[in-house]
Amino acid sequence: MKAGVVHAKNDIRYEDIDKPAIVPGKVLVKVKYTGICGSDVPRVNGDACHYFPNVLGHEFSGTVAEVGEGVTSVKPGDRVAGIPLVPCMKCPDCQKGNYSLCKKYSFIGSREFGSFAEYVMVPEKNVVKFDDSIGFDQGAFFEPATVALHGLRRVPYEGGKTVAILGGGTIGMMTMQWAKIFGAKKVAVFDIVPERLDLAKRLGADFGVNSGKEGFMDEVNEITDGRGFDYVYETAGNTITMRLAFKLAANKANVCFIGTPTKELSFSVDEWENMNRKEFMLTGSWMSYSAPFPGDEWELAAYYFKTGQLKFDESFIFKKIPLSQIADAFEMFKTPGTVKGKILIDSEA
Repeated sequence: MKAGVVHAKNDIRYEDIDKPAIVPGKVLVKVKYTGICGSDVPRVNGDACHYFPNVLGHEFSGTVAEVGEGVTSVKPGDRVAGIPLVPCMKCPDCQKGNYSLCKKYSFIGSREFGSFAEYVMVPEKNVVKFDDSIGFDQGAFFEPATVALHGLRRVPYEGGKTVAILGGGTIGMMTMQWAKIFGAKKVAVFDIVPERLDLAKRLGADFGVNSGKEGFMDEVNEITDGRGFDYVYETAGNTITMRLAFKLAANKANVCFIGTPTKELSFSVDEWENMNRKEFMLTGSWMSYSAPFPGDEWELAAYYFKTGQLKFDESFIFKKIPLSQIADAFEMFKTPGTVKGKILIDSEA
């Protein structure tokens, strides 16, 4: 089969490799789309790849081509999305259902061959079926959708309260929608790009706040009656928005950092004192799994995508690029600001 194989830094090639041979307990998926994740970029353009040669890709959708002995939950022809984490199931964290915290895990598309290929083989529990009404492009967004839901629930979330989403990227838009699905009274998305704020409102946000404009805190005070937000979710991994989260939080608020920072971060005494004086709770979120594995994050994503309550917008996608041109896709990331949305690699093109 054809695959995009990483041989070294800045060296990903479209070439022939062996097609996986089915084994008991596993599922062979004929891949349609795979999204390029931010974590894939340093594995191709930097020094983060675990080994060479390697086949990356973990945000994928496709069709079940073949099932191994003992597989009962899916059959050939089923439309499925990939679940990339392969926990050990034996360590104390796994025994408690904290699969994301497993220290002996494998991961499809980084620690073992992934979906930048025509076929990928995964354990039975590492696929989730989705309805025929859901497109394969949308199916490639299951993983970010579940990351958002896991983050939403990392705090004791309740409906009927105010929510701030910091960052209008894919994870931010998904987190905003989950907040609405589970009963938020008011949700505001913060970004500095007007187009993202417009999209947020189209997808259901009550407010889009341009945090790059002077005086935006007046709008915050109007939305929250001067209290601040009950829940604050930082989804961009940006040092500016991470600091802003402290400022926006209400007394006794819950704050969750979903975004992964790429730069060193420090807080001033005044910024940090926000947490002391407001007594808000701060936590982080990592991946998208709960017990029983892989967690209802995945079942709920399939359900709410099907009902249309979790909306998918074509503007989430920047480009669809054939697998044969995968090297060109990664070249785009070398020029900051070029990639505005998700690049989907089409394994059938």
